[in-house]
Amino acid sequence: MPQINWYPGHMAKSRRLLQEQLRAVDAVVELCDARAPRATRNPDLAHLTRGKARILILNKADLADDQETARWLEYYRRNGLTALRFNSNGGKTKDVLARIEAATRPAVERAAARGVKKTVRLMVIGIPNVGKSTFINRLHGSGIAKASDRPGVTRSNQWVKIGPYLELLDTPGMLPPRMDDQDGARLLAYLGSIRDQIMDTEELAGQLMLHLLALKPEAVTARFKLATDESLADPQLAVEAACKGRGWLISGGRPDTDRAAALILDEFRAGKVGRITIQPLDK
Repeated sequence: MPQINWYPGHMAKSRRLLQEQLRAVDAVVELCDARAPRATRNPDLAHLTRGKARILILNKADLADDQETARWLEYYRRNGLTALRFNSNGGKTKDVLARIEAATRPAVERAAARGVKKTVRLMVIGIPNVGKSTFINRLHGSGIAKASDRPGVTRSNQWVKIGPYLELLDTPGMLPPRMDDQDGARLLAYLGSIRDQIMDTEELAGQLMLHLLALKPEAVTARFKLATDESLADPQLAVEAACKGRGWLISGGRPDTDRAAALILDEFRAGKVGRITIQPLDK
């Protein structure tokens, strides 16, 4: 697969805006995707927000393997990060709000000592498509922040009032300017954090099939009705096998690989292949 790089112009602007707004916030909530917790964290964001209290949310935990998520949470806790799993589409907000309260308690107490009832302000950061806007909507209780399953929808910072003394800043997704880790970049592409339009989606879908088969062969074989005696060492062969299994065919019984590529990616991203962590902790 050709080298993956995607850094549209609005991300450079977003970086400048983020730096300007940092002075106005008490803490940072960083979201990553629980299916690939290392690959979906931008190290530049950690550097830019250093010195701020931080909460790491492993979002979309309902799509990831529970045991792998528990291992990642323990890993981050051992490394001094406050981390918890969450499902922005239906998760309970009680634990998140409790962590926010604990992280910002020193600032609140300092203000109280001066006789001020402080409004806590937090910045929500992360790469594209990890669910920042959906997370904010969940805490708010309505669709106040624009959310989409496509990367790059949020283009500007937006303050959202969660309660009388809590405000969150929704920020655009930011990728590193350069993707030196191409294995990690491929995981981002599988998850939809990089625009499909810049890649060969048939190649991408085939690579994803091979990756998933190595992790959860039974689930993938069942979902795409693959022949168990068929060798799928090549991405193109994997896509064609899914076409045969699922009946994605065009005239003459030829595999409709264009349609198959889109459906393979969509079904994985929606969790229809199963709860799969594509970046286990020891990988």
